[in-house]
Amino acid sequence: MNMDTLRVDAQPFAWRFPPARTAVIMIDMQRDFILPGGFGDTLGNDVARLKPAVTAALELLDWCRARNMLVVHTKEAHAADLSDCPLAKRLRGDPTLRIGDPGSMGRILIDGEFGADFVEELTPLPGEVIITKPGKGAFYATELGEILKAHGITHLLFGGVTTEVCVQTTMREANDRGYECLLVEEATESYFPEFKQATLAMIRAQGGIVGWTATLEALTHATPQTESQEVSADES
Repeated sequence: MNMDTLRVDAQPFAWRFPPARTAVIMIDMQRDFILPGGFGDTLGNDVARLKPAVTAALELLDWCRARNMLVVHTKEAHAADLSDCPLAKRLRGDPTLRIGDPGSMGRILIDGEFGADFVEELTPLPGEVIITKPGKGAFYATELGEILKAHGITHLLFGGVTTEVCVQTTMREANDRGYECLLVEEATESYFPEFKQATLAMIRAQGGIVGWTATLEALTHATPQTESQEVSADES
């Protein structure tokens, strides 16, 4: 029995991962997206739809922390002078407030402002990695790739918001870089339920073209990989 690898009942088929070489990436669990008065709210979304993911995300983080896995938190935030925020992003749509405008929690999506920081329940612990990203994907214009490489990471667990935007974008970036990725279904959420379901289907389509998805329960009940399962996996 290989005690260094765990097996998760996932879709489209079982996901196997070595905890010692696996990181959890928690995407953009920020007040600006989750609480009233933030950027998500200014776009006309029902931010209450994201709240259920907070509890599941904390459970996911605690499970990973108990196994000494690398924990990475990302936040989408821009420099105070907006030098890293293209006009194509800032001026798009017709929100009540735009990126950089003063809101009820400080300037919208500006690094260092109260709203751009993490919701209280998901405050990073000392020593955990925090990635501030100017775009939707966490690899773009950040040091994430170098950090994962330095830690010998080969597998990634994902949670965060929103499912179809920053979470999916980062999973696709990771897939292109050779990482094996699993999205924990309850630990992610969208303002649009149908978008979340469509994204889960896209990720695991065609034999897991982007990655795998699994419930939190399935992950937390992951079992040690057996030699017979390894042989079966090699033959499939």
